[in-house]
Amino acid sequence: MIKIENVKKVYTTGDIQLTALKGISLDIKPGEFVSIMGPSGCGKSTLMNVLGCLDKMTSGRYILNGKDISGLVDNELAEIRCREIGFVFQSFNLLPRMTILENVELPMVYAGLSKKERRERALAALNKVDLGDRIKHRPNEISGGQKQRVAIARAIVNNPSIILADEPTGNLDTKVTKEIMRIIQQLNNDGTTVVLVTHEADVAQYSKRLIRMLDGEIINDSEVTDRIIF
Repeated sequence: MIKIENVKKVYTTGDIQLTALKGISLDIKPGEFVSIMGPSGCGKSTLMNVLGCLDKMTSGRYILNGKDISGLVDNELAEIRCREIGFVFQSFNLLPRMTILENVELPMVYAGLSKKERRERALAALNKVDLGDRIKHRPNEISGGQKQRVAIARAIVNNPSIILADEPTGNLDTKVTKEIMRIIQQLNNDGTTVVLVTHEADVAQYSKRLIRMLDGEIINDSEVTDRIIF
């Protein structure tokens, strides 16, 4: 599913160079649920951005679903993102003037689907996260947990093979965190590969595998033995 080899990412500002990733190599198989943990500035979000084709690596190799995408240009990477990857962010990234249904439909607009198909798939995705009765609401009319469920529906509406979740419970309380992680775990049980960045150890317990990072390097990669399962 995902294979990266000796991936480095260097940010340059004037004469200053910051190495965010120091030669990361990693394999993630289809159907895995992987958490990435580490302190602020360790490189975990940079790694997530590289995996999600949001940022280009400085050097190294990236194989996604058997295809080497290391040298692809921006519009080719955008197509990969649209087709293969669903994103869930801490800040939800919903458009305030659009209804919940319209927010979920948005990725399919870019994918060129018909209005009828967009509506059907968006409704199915919202029903999957138990929000089929909120389709006419706008983001400011629902709770933080419901916003994140909308974001998850938007992430899965194009049937991606991978969900990348960057601190998806960072703004949520304990009860809502459990609800969101139940949904993410169910998506994984249904066959979707999940890669989740978190700084919370209890959130990482919902995954099957835990990767720990420090100073731009992987320092530990192991199975989650005390996993929480719904």
